[in-house]
This record gives sequence, structure tokens and C-alpha cells, in this order.
Amino acid sequence: MQIADIRTHLLSVPFADPPQTGFLTLPNIDLLVVEVETRDGVVGTGHLHPLAGGMRTLQTCIHEMLAPLLIGQDAREVEGLWQKMWQATYIQGRMGITVMAMSALDIALWDAVGRAEGKPLWQLWGGRPDPLPIYGSGCFRGLGHDGMIEKAQRFVDQGYSAIKMQVAHLFSHDEDVANVRDMRAALGDDIEIMVDVNQGWRADEAIAVGRRLDDYRLAWLEEPVIADDFDGYHAIAEAIRTPVVGGENHFTHHDLEPFFASGKIPILQPDIMRGGYTELRVIADRAHRAGLKIAPHLFPELSVHLMASIPNPSWLEDMGWYEHLWVQPNRAVDGMLTPPDRPGHGMDFRPELFRDHPYRA
Repeated sequence: MQIADIRTHLLSVPFADPPQTGFLTLPNIDLLVVEVETRDGVVGTGHLHPLAGGMRTLQTCIHEMLAPLLIGQDAREVEGLWQKMWQATYIQGRMGITVMAMSALDIALWDAVGRAEGKPLWQLWGGRPDPLPIYGSGCFRGLGHDGMIEKAQRFVDQGYSAIKMQVAHLFSHDEDVANVRDMRAALGDDIEIMVDVNQGWRADEAIAVGRRLDDYRLAWLEEPVIADDFDGYHAIAEAIRTPVVGGENHFTHHDLEPFFASGKIPILQPDIMRGGYTELRVIADRAHRAGLKIAPHLFPELSVHLMASIPNPSWLEDMGWYEHLWVQPNRAVDGMLTPPDRPGHGMDFRPELFRDHPYRA
């Protein structure tokens, strides 16, 4: 299992249904795909979807700063290799590009280990292949009032018991409240509704609007303020009845320490791009000890392995973005996602993507 080669590929694959986020223009799924190959021919894959650029910067970081640390090493020592990369890039890193680049390699390394042992990652980590709840995300603010409700209704018609809609950025506070009110009226009381602010408010705004949204029995209010405003998060959580959640824009367990310490944010949403599998497992363990649950941001086809192997899972998130990328998509059935039984993370990109969809900056 000695690492012999590390390869990267940059792709721009059109969305099947381009997201209308309201503040990002995303015509393509820009992917950085990493392949880690061992001397005995095992290949593990990892990938990043950074959303807002930096593709060639990430690729350069992998080849210039990280790959030389891994070539010749034992791929089975994944946690040790994570620490080696972390320590070697601490001056330039701790967050941002270096950690994202590390994450792609970490995903690929775990995939290689699972494939070498012939086990899916959930099994490698002592989990169970039970179906896990997944909510329908992507009721984007850019769809407008009617469009968000129509998208949510499609999820419900497919058997989802929870959906997520967006507020802030495009709408006034009154419009946000009306949109949530009308979503609740349209879906009834049996469907869970999550509301995502995407860091769009100040703490005082979030408290004022959040108190008005309390009437609509929301599952959570997500990322109400900028990620660094821990005091704001805690003040909002104390002031409103709706649970306040976040974590997708935080890097590694170090960045989440204030939430572990306070216990006021009951569900954390780490992103696998900001630490890889290794850090997701550390975060899940720290969260469990703090009495918190985990609902990873995006990438359900990867995160399902984590959720199947931890004692504190909450929800998976389904944007419906990636199904056309895979040889064997892992699709939700009646609002539940079952971990695949294929070795590693079990997800292979369709080979023609590498031929037909080169990266377009």
C-alpha cells in the first residue's frame, strides 16, 4: 500500500438543474478530482467542489505542497498522513486552500484503504448499513416565493419528510417571514422545514426575524450570521426558540471549539471539503461528547459513510446536484439514503466526464 502516484483532474460539468442561489452564479459543477495510486495498483479517489473558484490554486497546492509528503508513504496510515500534511502546512494553512487540498487527498486515501480491504467505509469504521434520513435541499431564494414552494412540493411528492428553503440576501425581513409562513401553509404540519440564511444577517437582525419565524415550527435556522461570529451565534440561540445550527464554513474541529464548549448549537454541519473524512470523524466524536448531533453539509454520497458509523447522526442533505456524475448513483428512496456496500466510498465518476468536460475557468 505504498503510495506511488498522485494525479489530479479539473472538470466543468454542467448542472442538470442549475441552482438559483441568488448570490452565486453556478452554471457548471467545477470539480477537482484526485487519484491516489499505490504500488500494487489500488486507486482511491477524492474530489472537491469549491463553488467559488480556486481550482488551479488547489491543484497547485496538492502537487507542490502535499504530494511530496505522501509519495512513498503507507496509504493505510491515513490519520498519521493527515497530521503530517497539517504540520507541514501550518504556517500557510490551518484553514482555506491547504485544508481543502488535504481533504481531497484524505478522501482518496480512505477510499484506497477501503478498496484494498474490500470493505465499504461504514463497515471499516464499525457502522451499520441502515437507511438514514435525508432532507430535500435546494429550495433556493433565487426561485422566488412560488418557485421555492413548488420545489419543496416536488421533494415532498418524492417521499421526503423534510425540506430546506432560503432567506436573506434577496428579500426584506417581511418577505422572508411571508415566504416561510406560506411554505408552512403549503406543506402542512407533518413536513420538517429548515431555513438557511447563508450568513446573511447580523445578530440583531437574526434575533428579530428569528422570533417572528418561531411561530412556524422550524427544524432549524442555519448559518444566521458570518461563521466567525460565535458570540452572535450564541446570542441568537439564547433569544429564539428555533434551534440554531451551523458549521459548513468552519475548518476542522479547532474552528468549532466554541460550539463544543457552549453546547448551544445542537446540530453541527461540517463540510467534508474542510477536513476530509479524518476530521469529520474527529468532529463527530467531539460533538457526541458535547451532546451535539451531526448533519453534514452537502456530499451525501460521501458523508453517508460517516453518518452510518457514528452514534450522533442527524440529517443528510440532498441537493440533487451530483447524480449524473456517477457510474452508480446512490439515490434516496422515500427520504432515506442507504450506505452503499461497494468497497471504499463506493463512488466512481463516469469515465466520459474526463473526456467531455475539461475545466473552463
